[in-house]
Amino acid sequence: MFCIDNKQIVFVGGKGGVGKTTISSALALQQAKRGRNVLLVSTDPAHSLADAFDNPIGDTITSMTERVDALEIDPDAEVEAHIARVMKTMKRFSKPDMYPEIERQMRLTQQSPGAQEAALLERIARLIDEKPADYDLIIFDTAPTGHTLRLLTLPEAMAAWTQGLLKQTERSKKLEGVLEHLSPKAGKDIANPMADPKQHESAELDDRTAEISETLLRRQRLFHRTRHVITDPSKTALIFVLTPEKLPILETSRAVTALRQEKLPIAGLVINRNLPEHADGEFFAKRRAQEAVYREDIEQEFHDLQRVYLPLFPTDLHGLEALRGIAEQLP
Repeated sequence: MFCIDNKQIVFVGGKGGVGKTTISSALALQQAKRGRNVLLVSTDPAHSLADAFDNPIGDTITSMTERVDALEIDPDAEVEAHIARVMKTMKRFSKPDMYPEIERQMRLTQQSPGAQEAALLERIARLIDEKPADYDLIIFDTAPTGHTLRLLTLPEAMAAWTQGLLKQTERSKKLEGVLEHLSPKAGKDIANPMADPKQHESAELDDRTAEISETLLRRQRLFHRTRHVITDPSKTALIFVLTPEKLPILETSRAVTALRQEKLPIAGLVINRNLPEHADGEFFAKRRAQEAVYREDIEQEFHDLQRVYLPLFPTDLHGLEALRGIAEQLP
């Protein structure tokens, strides 16, 4: 049985519709009962935390019950905020007549593939990096598996991309140095009492390069710190939720393989919605027989991971009491 009592960060992932939000919420309540303060964060654009708790949440930290707060990150708002920050920086070093083109390019960027993932990553990275002292644990209820894979492997890719940009700015600075060296006395032989270097356009370019470089470095450091935390098994755990069916098993297998290659610590699996033995009738007998085959596949495929099996409940699970009932069945 896996245990998250000593973890600081937990990601709950899996194929869409297998019950990730329910399990994430139950884990939060379990940890709260054990005396820990928990922040439960949804990174899935199709938020369902509010539905699980029967309580509106939104993009502000909201109390669900004693020791459990929740937050639903709005990816569109994150993209808009990120674009606004970039646009503000660009306008500082551009002429006013360039503003319309800058705004047009930024609008295009906002619609580009991966914009939401990049913006979500930055928000998640900041949450991990600036983990509020009020919380012992942050649980991320993630989007379906493919999205989660991109999100969890992005820090390294983004750091590499940032490093490439830094190299480009470094080359630009070297080129400026060469051009200055080749210019006759860098223009200083021209008698001009107003020739204050601080007012020269190249000085502004240097300031811009320095600011861009520092911005990129801060971003790179943030991603490196995030990467360090989420690959540390003493701090972070990944839990996959699946059901005893073919497609969730295949998708989980691919995800586990990919995340292990990224050195991410997988704590275990929750196999959800197993048909109980007392369900009677020919239909349920056939269903149980099929599930037995898939459970055997799960035991073989994931033999080296901790596994928890939960039953299929007769009714929908939402509201505190239902979630607490599930929490009681978790290790």
